[in-house]
Amino acid sequence: MMSPSSRSRTATASGLRALASCGGCAAKVDPALVSALAATAQRANLPQPAVLCGLDPADDAAVYRLDAERALISTLDFFPPLVEDPADYGAIAAANALSDVYAMGGEVAFALVIAGFPASLPGQLVETVTAAAADVVVGCGGSVVGGHSIRCQEPVFGLAVTGFVHPARIWRKRGARPGDLLMISKALGTGLLLSEGTPEGVAAATAAMRITNQAAAAALQALPEPPSAVTDVTGYGLVGHALEIAQHSAVRLRLEAARLPWLDGARAAAEAGVRTSAHARLLAASAEHVSIAEHVPAALAALCHDPQTSGGLLVAVSAQSRVALEAQGFATVGRVERGAAAVVVS
Repeated sequence: MMSPSSRSRTATASGLRALASCGGCAAKVDPALVSALAATAQRANLPQPAVLCGLDPADDAAVYRLDAERALISTLDFFPPLVEDPADYGAIAAANALSDVYAMGGEVAFALVIAGFPASLPGQLVETVTAAAADVVVGCGGSVVGGHSIRCQEPVFGLAVTGFVHPARIWRKRGARPGDLLMISKALGTGLLLSEGTPEGVAAATAAMRITNQAAAAALQALPEPPSAVTDVTGYGLVGHALEIAQHSAVRLRLEAARLPWLDGARAAAEAGVRTSAHARLLAASAEHVSIAEHVPAALAALCHDPQTSGGLLVAVSAQSRVALEAQGFATVGRVERGAAAVVVS
């Protein structure tokens, strides 16, 4: 990984970040629009028994049964650049796209590149982005086998990923049970650190975003009892993705603010008033079903709504799984309770 000083020199040479109005998963559209688009697509679908996960309800990826032992996972993800270094951009985009396969309990098979770059950018820069992404896919046991690219004013890059999972071992957002613990595999704060923009903060966020969820998924696979619900934390922030589990599972999720793990420097940024461009939008989108206790500091409330890129896995597991997962780097952040679908931060 490059040092902060060398990353700054690369930033001057690439100019990638300056070409994007909003970078990473913070570029996601509002959840309400996503729901509307999914509902529109759903009306055009014919029932297919082989579709195990589709739009009703939507999950982190689509899953299609091939036979009694195999199901195909299909997902795609792309976004504008959120860092200056082209290799970091490609690696982060790949880790983020692969995450949905791991959130479904699957293994990566292959990926297709999705790319759009201004014609003014040098070809070597685009090659660096793509090569870094391919290295991440190979490191996760897959291959990049093709793709599609176009010219566009604002750069975008990502992957369409295919994986495989046993039809009886799919992890979904639904299934969280009262009494389960809520655990997360990565610390939070990438949005805050990138918005603050200090070399140290960007370096800390970049290091976290480059880590795939392969090891976290392997830790879950090794449990004697599988997780009851899984999703990855990305552009809607911790509470936004927790709310998806709550609504899919018809339960209330309680997050303990004091237990939330911070990336180095993120808390100081939040306490200094740093907020992402998506903060107000995410706050409004979840207001109806998310409540944050008055005693929770403003910085912690901001962390709850901080959009993550290539974030960790948020899981609901039995209490017996806590020790094993904490030994693998997971943090316990709350619990599942009976009640109307909602998220409570206390």
